[in-house]
Amino acid sequence: WEYVPLGPFLAKSFASSISPWIVTLDALEPFRTESPKPLKKQLEYLQYKGKKSFDIKLQVAIQPEDKVETVVANTNFKYMYWNMSQQLAHHTINGCPVNSGDMMGSGTISGPTPDSYGSMLELSWRGEKPVKLKEGGDRKFIEDNDTVIIRGYCENKDIRLGFGEVSTKLLPVFKKQ
Repeated sequence: WEYVPLGPFLAKSFASSISPWIVTLDALEPFRTESPKPLKKQLEYLQYKGKKSFDIKLQVAIQPEDKVETVVANTNFKYMYWNMSQQLAHHTINGCPVNSGDMMGSGTISGPTPDSYGSMLELSWRGEKPVKLKEGGDRKFIEDNDTVIIRGYCENKDIRLGFGEVSTKLLPVFKKQ
């Protein structure tokens, strides 16, 4: 159950970093929704009942150095095949200690359409279909000095819950001389 069908999941239980936006489960309660239906019977510890996902709209942009950003994906957390309850259960299966107050990161969030894919590997279809940028050029993968920007929010008829944005600039490993 590691890599296929869960993805390289257990590797995420160490050496992680976090963004400045932290949203509690209590704040997300009005946006609870159904998870995608399992494609096959899941192991007992991964089975669940009820609404275990959340309707969280997400946008990802790439901004090359000294250029305008290009939105490359609009997706939604509700597309996560493995909900956070399942991810928590799977994290602990390899002995990962989880304590009250710990934070969980979901990993890649991919939607059903090409503009909602959650990684450059998917968006560029393994590098075969480069993603076009607003000011010219394209990307198969993130390049040195690109800034990746992620924005998120939840919204229903009563309330909008903004997550703000997080951005990270990919710095070169070596300086050019």
